[in-house]
Amino acid sequence: MPDIFFRRFFAVALFNVAFRPVCVVAMEQKINPDFEAVRKRLVKDGFSPERLESIFSDPEVFFDAKNVSLFFIHLEGSLNYKQFATRTSISRAKAYMDKHRKTLDLAKKKHGSSPEVITAIILVESRFGKIVGNSSVLNVLLTLSSLSDKKARDMLWIKTPAKKRLSRKKFKQKALKKSNWAYKELKAFLTHTRKEKIDPVKIRGSYAGAMGIPQFMPSNILTLARDGDMDGKIDLFSHADAIMSVASYLKHHGWRSGIARKKARKVIFAYNRSVYYVDAILGVAKLLGSQEAGH
Repeated sequence: MPDIFFRRFFAVALFNVAFRPVCVVAMEQKINPDFEAVRKRLVKDGFSPERLESIFSDPEVFFDAKNVSLFFIHLEGSLNYKQFATRTSISRAKAYMDKHRKTLDLAKKKHGSSPEVITAIILVESRFGKIVGNSSVLNVLLTLSSLSDKKARDMLWIKTPAKKRLSRKKFKQKALKKSNWAYKELKAFLTHTRKEKIDPVKIRGSYAGAMGIPQFMPSNILTLARDGDMDGKIDLFSHADAIMSVASYLKHHGWRSGIARKKARKVIFAYNRSVYYVDAILGVAKLLGSQEAGH
């Protein structure tokens, strides 16, 4: 009997020893190797290894060269901002203001922000929530974060259209700068999705990682987003939360009731660092009847 028991025990132990490395290897193979350095950095910064393993092993997580390459070829001035001042766009903007008048008035009362400017921003950013982006926010921020590594930069360089990309030197400089910026946004994104119990893999946004109706970057969500419908959550795909969050953002950057046009330009420029964008927002706001936009 003892001999039989020993043989069985030895067989089970041998099986476990032989089988366990296979499981470990299989698990390691599931985690995308392109982001291993980023994952280790996140763990070092205090993020849960178990949560990161679950996220990074998702088959939808991948190196997004297609969207990230736009950072190195995009020209803000080429965007057609005139489309937002058409009769049709202004008519839709007025309808949006009528529909969300209660929230817009509350935002003005709490934050001193112009309902017309808030409406103009939401129009330009996402066509009132109709176009919020199809890029994986997680993949964009992960891919950008990984560019601190030469191998990742080389991979992106190869996949960026040759006719539109920067010189190799400028590409490297911008990639390193964007990598540092994106890593901070990635940490904010993972913190936000954990807090709100959202699956980070499922969130879609712009090629830059901006989210929701107002197209906030994750770091701004953590500090400036507000719960407009008082449901206890921050959901920037909710119009009430989006409106109140834009109002909060503008107030934070210096918007006040009766603000002078010069100061108004500086505040809106903080939202999107483009003079074309600023002109578009103030132009739409003026057509909507904003007194501040015309000062």
